[in-house]
Amino acid sequence: MSVHSQADTEKADLKLERAELKSDDQGERKELAAIYVARGLQPMLSRKVADQLMAHDALGAHARDELGINAAFSARPTQAALASAGSFAVGAAMPLLVTAMAPQAGLIPLVSGTSLLFLALLGGLAARVGGAGMASGAIRVTFWGALAMAVTAGIGALFGTTTT
Repeated sequence: MSVHSQADTEKADLKLERAELKSDDQGERKELAAIYVARGLQPMLSRKVADQLMAHDALGAHARDELGINAAFSARPTQAALASAGSFAVGAAMPLLVTAMAPQAGLIPLVSGTSLLFLALLGGLAARVGGAGMASGAIRVTFWGALAMAVTAGIGALFGTTTT
């Protein structure tokens, strides 16, 4: 899911870049040339490089040099896994708080329901921060969270383990 969320962010960045290329071609050329100057090329050579790369593949040049999106490195599973570990740790605090405050009789439905609600909120927030659609991020994270809960409950039932 993390890698997919990262792909959503990259897709949103590319969509924005595509629109900028259509609306301000000259500004985007200057922006790309400035990147090459910052990397050490002379200004005149930077403009030539930017012009040639944009003539060949403008979006590809901006994706690679401005946004840092490269086909070889677009999916970074390790980075996504570390981000997930951190967000899971933070996200686990919410159901723990509900557990501490909920009455014993309604504990399982309350923790399950609020966990799904928190997953939806955090999934939507993560998608928004990444520039992707909030609804799709919320739905994806909530679906997989609900499936994980169901599988866990099913395995518990299969082995005769119940929680009360």
